Amino acid sequence: MSYSRENNEVSASGEDRVNAMRGYKATLKNPRVSDEAKQHAKDVLDNELHGDQPRHDLYAVRGQNKEPNRVAGGLKAAQRNPRVKERGKESASEKLDALGRARDEQAQQDQSQEQPEE
Repeated sequence: MSYSRENNEVSASGEDRVNAMRGYKATLKNPRVSDEAKQHAKDVLDNELHGDQPRHDLYAVRGQNKEPNRVAGGLKAAQRNPRVKERGKESASEKLDALGRARDEQAQQDQSQEQPEE
């Protein structure tokens, strides 16, 4: 992560931005930090890191990289795990159903693109 005091910009990768956000939030909660430092941390969070946006962006990117077969396996395991509460098992079932519907739709799209036009 790079921070430039001249133009007050933070430029970083997704994970670096999330880590910076965490650090600035910790600064705001630390009673041993000066009011000036807290104000600076608040300014950086609001104006340059846009609050919780880095975390949302990072989770969205991580979600795109998940392999559907592994996600389905985890959901099936949750359904059978005796330590998972009933609501968790229901949630896993709902997500597994949604994943199956998404796979079916994708397969139909792929199939329609492969068929030659007459």
